[in-house]
Amino acid sequence: MSESDTRIKYIVESVLLASGKPLTLDNILAVFGDGEKPERDQIRDAITALQEDYAERGIELVQVGSGYRIQVGQDMEPWVSRLTEEKPQRYTRALLETLALVAYRQPITRGEIEDIRGVSVSSSIMKTLQDREWVRVVGHRDVPGRPAMYGTTKKFLDYFNLKGLDDLPTLMELRDFDSINAELELAMPGEAAPDLTIVDNEDAAVETEAEETASDDTGLQADDESATVVQVAVDTQDPPGTIH
Repeated sequence: MSESDTRIKYIVESVLLASGKPLTLDNILAVFGDGEKPERDQIRDAITALQEDYAERGIELVQVGSGYRIQVGQDMEPWVSRLTEEKPQRYTRALLETLALVAYRQPITRGEIEDIRGVSVSSSIMKTLQDREWVRVVGHRDVPGRPAMYGTTKKFLDYFNLKGLDDLPTLMELRDFDSINAELELAMPGEAAPDLTIVDNEDAAVETEAEETASDDTGLQADDESATVVQVAVDTQDPPGTIH
């Protein structure tokens, strides 16, 4: 690697560490002055070189929906998680099922989600998913009433360490609800992986400031019906392309 390429690599590393959010190639190129702007391929080469540098270290450079970021390696989670005293995030089984249906069947309406689940979807679930910016309205179904259609967002991809919807687990990998919980236990850069405790009560609190943690009988092991709901979500089609 030439001296110029090494300098580009160090600049890319520095801006990714300082940004606090994923950066696209254009974002990275924008930090260079007109007289020193490298080619896009040089930025890609710098990213590849950094990924190789980090291969045996506790950090990693990954590509997610919004771009590239440097984050704590996932195998470091047991130690990094001890830095925070935040209570585990609490999610209802219904919320996780709803999120899975949106991810695999998008664009999908609330009514279609209810038809698949066989129960109504509470407004609080849809509000939580939208407040977290994991789900958004992507259009309206051309039927009477023009119901809103929902899809996932780039923040959903970023949060769960996905480059695109093609990275969602396949049906073969998604045989039960525990598999979904494992897939969701992914970390934001520099953070421990969230403990996504599942609670059975559909109207239970989902916010991180909830005072009580779930007990052993609150649904950490999903029942067959829940697994079936998720399987229906993925059984009929492959994941669609990324929504921008």
